[in-house]
Amino acid sequence: MAKIAIVYFSGYGHTAKQAEAVRAGAESVTNSEVGVYRINEVGDLPSGASEELDLADAIVYGSPTYMGGPAWQFKKFADNSAKAFFARRWKDKLAAGFTNSAFINGDKYSTIQYFWTLSQQHGQVWVGTGLLSANMKANHPADVNWTAGFGGALAVSPSDASPEEAPRSGDLETATLLGRRVAELATRLP
Repeated sequence: MAKIAIVYFSGYGHTAKQAEAVRAGAESVTNSEVGVYRINEVGDLPSGASEELDLADAIVYGSPTYMGGPAWQFKKFADNSAKAFFARRWKDKLAAGFTNSAFINGDKYSTIQYFWTLSQQHGQVWVGTGLLSANMKANHPADVNWTAGFGGALAVSPSDASPEEAPRSGDLETATLLGRRVAELATRLP
């Protein structure tokens, strides 16, 4: 049984929807067990989550992109992962990431790159989306990978959209496919 951990922060609920899509994708894979750990408003994990991350085969990171990077609550979690870093407890685990912001670009890739750097400090193996982008005139936000995220799943939630309205279906399906890919790879590893 491959254990997949999704650890994320969500400020207004949009990134939480993305996290649930990642969960759905990972849970769709036979022999996968998924834990979801939401970082709270003061940057703390739920009780027992750190131990669960240590036991996971894969960790998927998520945060909205605020001012060109992850939310400070996620950064606090990352800083607090130093004990796992020094003990190499996350070494050789798979890693992936997802982010959301109000802008089409919004420097989302800076957040994915932050997750990638964190994963490399921990000695993890990064998993990208493995998806082609929807880059034709006929494509629109309902298409998979419309935002062209190769390093991680990217989503757009307009600033006046509620979590019921955004992220849009294509972005949520992209997150689902990322979760499925991570779980499929995790089940193949010894």
